[in-house]
Amino acid sequence: MTDTSAPIRQALRDALPGAMKARDTPSRNAIRSALAAIENAEAVSVEQPSAGGGSLVTSEHVAGTSVGVGAAEAPRRELDEEHALEIVSAERDERLSAAAELRAAGQEQRAADLEAEAAALDAFLC
Repeated sequence: MTDTSAPIRQALRDALPGAMKARDTPSRNAIRSALAAIENAEAVSVEQPSAGGGSLVTSEHVAGTSVGVGAAEAPRRELDEEHALEIVSAERDERLSAAAELRAAGQEQRAADLEAEAAALDAFLC
């Protein structure tokens, strides 16, 4: 994973300490959630073999496990900037949708919180 593959990720990482110091809860929550969504999108599916590539000896003590140096290592997928932006945009859209539902249900404060989080993510999409 290279930092140049998704500059929005670095922008989110850079903004997180400032949001925490400012006690800006909506921004902090939105940034953490967006970073987690990007990391989750890069996760390796369970079906992919390990990075070692060779045949691995399975453990006789635990079914379905592999043993040896690097047995649990697998390269993560790398997202380009476009995909990272799509993920952050989806996070923003989910918050706006949920806010509309909450507002319709009469939960104004929670809706306002989600709208503030969406606005915080908007700053990274412009």
